Amino acid sequence: MNFADLGLSDELLKAVEQAGYTEPTPIQAQAIPSVLMMRDLIGIAQTGTGKTAGFVLPMIDILAHGRRRALMPRSLILEPTRELAAQVAENFEKYGKNHDLKMALLIGGVQMGDQVKALTEGVDVLIATPGRLMDLFERGKILLTGCNLLVIDEADRMLDMGFIPDIETICSKLPANRQTLLFSATMPPPIKKLADKFLSNPKSIEVARPATTNTNIVQHKVKVTSRKKRDVLRHLLQTDNVTTAIVFANRKTTVRDLAKSLKRYGFSAGEIHGDMDQPSRNAELQRFKDGDINILVASDVAARGLDVKGVSHVFNFDTPWHPDDYVHRIGRTGRGGATGRAFTLVSEEDAEAIANVERLTGGPIPVYELSADAAVHDGEDREDRPAERSGRGRRGEAKPDGARPSRRGKADRGDDRRPADPVEAVATDDGLGEDMGDARADRRPRRERDRPARDARPAPSQAQSQPRAEPQAPSHRDRADSSAPGEWNGPVPGFLHVSALPG
Repeated sequence: MNFADLGLSDELLKAVEQAGYTEPTPIQAQAIPSVLMMRDLIGIAQTGTGKTAGFVLPMIDILAHGRRRALMPRSLILEPTRELAAQVAENFEKYGKNHDLKMALLIGGVQMGDQVKALTEGVDVLIATPGRLMDLFERGKILLTGCNLLVIDEADRMLDMGFIPDIETICSKLPANRQTLLFSATMPPPIKKLADKFLSNPKSIEVARPATTNTNIVQHKVKVTSRKKRDVLRHLLQTDNVTTAIVFANRKTTVRDLAKSLKRYGFSAGEIHGDMDQPSRNAELQRFKDGDINILVASDVAARGLDVKGVSHVFNFDTPWHPDDYVHRIGRTGRGGATGRAFTLVSEEDAEAIANVERLTGGPIPVYELSADAAVHDGEDREDRPAERSGRGRRGEAKPDGARPSRRGKADRGDDRRPADPVEAVATDDGLGEDMGDARADRRPRRERDRPARDARPAPSQAQSQPRAEPQAPSHRDRADSSAPGEWNGPVPGFLHVSALPG
């Protein structure tokens, strides 16, 4: 099957062909005809399956007929983060170049005046995050009564970020007689309830088993003590034929300190996390894409959607607290049919987290045995350890990458809202205003959250010389989920067990 068999217009087929694609992915082959028939749709698909083009392509043809009106977008796409919203906007620009369609991006981190001006001129497609959309709606700057096509993307992510009440409010403001498309990697009960309430006789499509990993990714876990994680990471970066790599850590403080440590040892490394403003994050990501740096240290702000071509390795410096995040992290390699390698550094404190990951992925992750020359002495990395310890242990220091403010005025709403469970919120505010930061709150089991880290205190020999670290600057949350411009969000085959490709 090719795109010409799906009922798309000649102008759209020309744009797709110019982008270099002829065969649709499974989600595209099933979704596009149904969307063109104006049916409601539920699509169960992860990032990397091509689902974005699965709704963008038919929307372009549908919107080719009709006219736009001021302040009344004709269609609405809801995304959980501004990076995902920007990715969808890139798809519209790429595939809609032969159509006279206007698009507006309604996200945090961008001047609100420019967005209101675009809405005043009239748009065919509005791509928005719920927080900013609700803000403008409450200010009377936008009308939703003319919106006849709604897309709710990454619905399970919306649930995690506490956006479901906002989505319900938004749906109630839209015309009852509309077409609604809902995409999600999983279908937990609250999402099923949302679909039952706001979709009419939807067609359901599932293209891969939720929360499975890619067979093209060779996975390893490396058993290591917390004190030796940095040494082992450097050893792997030097010996495993790494061309480009993303290193994930759970906390922003760890991301910053680890990036500095790698630079001190001569690695070409950068960092991306929620304490950085949007221009800085974009610039650092572009350096990685351009090859100016080949190692990107990231918090989970980057886990769900960084689509950088040719990433050879993913390293989990910390085992993710959420097993779903493991799948999304390692999915940054092995894309588009290429092979990749993923290493997870597992200390004694990570035992429960890695067990949850293995239950999710369907089997044990093979253990990677370090060679004899990888052994290091505890004192060799002494200059790094104070920085490494500063991100954990004391009150005010061990802030997870999901820290978020407790209260804000309506005018300061950003992309992210309070999580459904208030226990998970960490009261903090960094004054950014437009954005609430970058990752989920710490949702580890309570006994894990309450138990101090084993290396939380300095060694006795250093106790007198170590000054007490200042609390880390509070921050907002915002995850990245964007793809490289011009790159298709390619297929990711599902499987039920761990890959065992030769290393």
